[in-house]
Amino acid sequence: MMMVIRREDLKRIIKAAENSRIEICGMLFGRRNGERIEVEEVRFVPNRLNSPTAFEMEPVEMVNAIDRAEERGLEVVGIFHSHLKCPPRPSGRDLRGMRLWQVVWLIVDEKGNYGAFVLEGDKIREVWVEVV
Repeated sequence: MMMVIRREDLKRIIKAAENSRIEICGMLFGRRNGERIEVEEVRFVPNRLNSPTAFEMEPVEMVNAIDRAEERGLEVVGIFHSHLKCPPRPSGRDLRGMRLWQVVWLIVDEKGNYGAFVLEGDKIREVWVEVV
């Protein structure tokens, strides 16, 4: 599986993580073509927990973002969030979220590192990220 994301979109996500004292989060919208996921839109959603170690997307903002994307013919292809002071790998809490949202999870840290992951059965698999 491969996720394609524009360089400027990935930079915006990383920059937001660098400048935040809480985990940032949002949704990735685009299209799936077999094992290829193309991100066409990045939408930041407020973290209602205001926490440096956890996130929950603000539900109303999340639904609004999904509705606007669907109007444009896009689907949810991923979730993104940041980890502060720890590697960009899924945590136990992320694993619970991955069971609910079975899309690609893009995780960044405040140092510019990132990784993308999917849950397949009970196994977390890393997804190749192509930056264009």
